[in-house]
Amino acid sequence: MNILVFSWRDPKHPLAGGAEQVMHQHMKGWIKAGYQVMLFSSRFPNSQPEEYIGGVKIIRGGYQYLGVQIAGFYYYLKNKSNFDFIVDQFHGLPFFTPLYVRKPKLAVIQETARKVWFLNPLPRPLNWVIGLLGYWVEPFIFLIYKKTPFMTGSESAKADVIKMGIPPKNIAVIPHGVITTKLKVKSTKLKVKTVVYLGILSKDKGIEDAIKCFSLLPPTWQFWVIGKPETAKYFNQLKRLVNKLNLSKKIKFWGYVTQAKKFTLLSRSHILVNPSVHEGWGLVNIEANSVGTPVVAYKSQGIIDSIEEGVSGILCSQNSPENLASNIVDLLANQKEYQKLQQGALRWSKNFDWNKSRQQSLQLVKKVYSFY
Repeated sequence: MNILVFSWRDPKHPLAGGAEQVMHQHMKGWIKAGYQVMLFSSRFPNSQPEEYIGGVKIIRGGYQYLGVQIAGFYYYLKNKSNFDFIVDQFHGLPFFTPLYVRKPKLAVIQETARKVWFLNPLPRPLNWVIGLLGYWVEPFIFLIYKKTPFMTGSESAKADVIKMGIPPKNIAVIPHGVITTKLKVKSTKLKVKTVVYLGILSKDKGIEDAIKCFSLLPPTWQFWVIGKPETAKYFNQLKRLVNKLNLSKKIKFWGYVTQAKKFTLLSRSHILVNPSVHEGWGLVNIEANSVGTPVVAYKSQGIIDSIEEGVSGILCSQNSPENLASNIVDLLANQKEYQKLQQGALRWSKNFDWNKSRQQSLQLVKKVYSFY
């Protein structure tokens, strides 16, 4: 079987995150099963028009915010005879394949956008125009996919997709795995209390609330931020916020780091803070848990699936920097409770295995293909 996957970003995109990592892992499983897999994605500065990543052929055309869907449409029309199965990945906007693909297809979605539309990085007032347009148009987009099978990674995401009018029987939930790096030297927690944020630095991921939370924590603590900013302009805004809150000497921005470095930093931190407003699942929570670091997070869609309350972390009763800070202080003041969550985090992370997830998605692809 030859599979064509449409996605707005590929794993090498500067802003690639958990969704791209998840899709790549599924594709690797399909390749291992003997299928040919090609990913059509957007261009970015200095990107190659074609290359292979982990056995997956990448073709790039158009840009993530404007054009990749159109470029993908023309690519398919020219090459449709080469493919047997199409995967249409949503990220705000999908590729509208039900309108032009008459072959077996699977829609993959990590989360519906909803209020995230209003947190886009565009300048005012364009951000509100696009936000309103996306928010009101999104439900109508799903009407096109009423008969299309869906794959998602959490029960929260499934519930959101059902609200969009997709029949529950059309939605398969396949939990994500987690990729961990075996550290050569087992790291221990730093003597200085350290709270870490991991993810793209964007409004919807809650980096501003994380920084505000840091300002409410004891002055003897330190704070790490791991991840790339969504735009250079937004990063400058964050630095102004840091200066305003007198945190410039307390926060270290690590930027993008390697997998090994990421897990080393997570293992040496005491707590991962996750104030994201909406997630499909929350892969970073499991990554932190896998090295014995509990998570304190907002009670948001997706996050409630990746955190086992009172076992791997704590969910805020109110989604606010003040409540985040209060929970962090209380937890680190209670050594017995902290150690309990450390042990629970390690146990919880072992529930998520990519070998199992890849096998489940492979069976779903076969099922969809055979029923066409």
